Amino acid sequence: MRFIVTVLFALLLAGCASEPLVMRFDPGQVTAGKKIYFPPLSDEEVPRYVYVGELTGEQNFVEREGKKKNVIIEALKWIAGLFEGQDAVVLQRPLSGVVDENGRILVTDVSRSAVFVFDPANGRLDVWEFAKGFRRFASPTGIALGPAGSVFVADSDLKQVYSLDPLGNGTLVVDSGLLERPTGLAWDEKEGLLYVSDTQAHQIKVFDMTGRQVRTIGKRGEGAGEFNFPTFLSLSRDRLVVSDTMNARVQLISLDGSDRSEIVGERGTMMGNLVRPKGVAIDSEDNLYVIESYYDHLLVFDDQARFLLPIGGTGKAAGNFYLPGGVWIDKGNRVFVADTFNGRITVFQFLGGGDHGGN
Repeated sequence: MRFIVTVLFALLLAGCASEPLVMRFDPGQVTAGKKIYFPPLSDEEVPRYVYVGELTGEQNFVEREGKKKNVIIEALKWIAGLFEGQDAVVLQRPLSGVVDENGRILVTDVSRSAVFVFDPANGRLDVWEFAKGFRRFASPTGIALGPAGSVFVADSDLKQVYSLDPLGNGTLVVDSGLLERPTGLAWDEKEGLLYVSDTQAHQIKVFDMTGRQVRTIGKRGEGAGEFNFPTFLSLSRDRLVVSDTMNARVQLISLDGSDRSEIVGERGTMMGNLVRPKGVAIDSEDNLYVIESYYDHLLVFDDQARFLLPIGGTGKAAGNFYLPGGVWIDKGNRVFVADTFNGRITVFQFLGGGDHGGN
């Protein structure tokens, strides 16, 4: 029986190899062609963002529109499904991600214990389960672009950070003896330094490419430059953006050697306040994005730390979230949100800010 299944899959691969699949953000046409804007389109408001769609797994890869189905291949798929089952390869609890120079969207999934690689150029989905050799990931959390097409991945349970090449082959960078519970990552390409939020130690630890710790930023506390369970990181214009989660704020740390800190947000229940900030990112216009996970919102602040608008709200509908985690932005100002407990990545397009004025 195993031989039959193997032959069937070989035939499937041979029949599909000449025509790669196409990655769609909305293959099920959830929005039925109706665009969702934030803020909503009106005479008083100028839309700043539009909902693009979502990534969930292999369902995002479909045949090119207009392609005539091969009856033999479809029959083989059906037969193979009888033997192999119909379990789809899907995200379970996505937490953070990046978009690499080839346009691949790499997502850490703490429940699946793997890194999902959505590759639109080649029409394929890969799942990297191994940190190094035969050592599997346990709880991959933070991810950051590294040198030469590589990515860094932090594993909170293994207490380690790995570097994975473009094919997913891993190398240990920071071993467990130096970290208590790594979560967020940020790579400073200019200086060749890797920033790691060590959540349990309430510090940001800085390493070179050899894994040598070169310095530590902060300690536990509520003052400027101090942290209380920091989680996600981002890097922009010589500033390290830190989600100071249990202090209910975001800190922007200067990397000029002074470690000066600018605090964004405050604890509260009003829209724009923070309770459990998680993912952080900055776009090309220096807008700051903060995931407010407790209230299921993506909050947008301008370059002066003024609150601009919320995106989302609790739910499963397009553009809503349920305990979201990370946020990241590509070169085209697409905004990706790890909608963790909805098991998906939600994507928005930033339309440009213009003069925000009183909007």
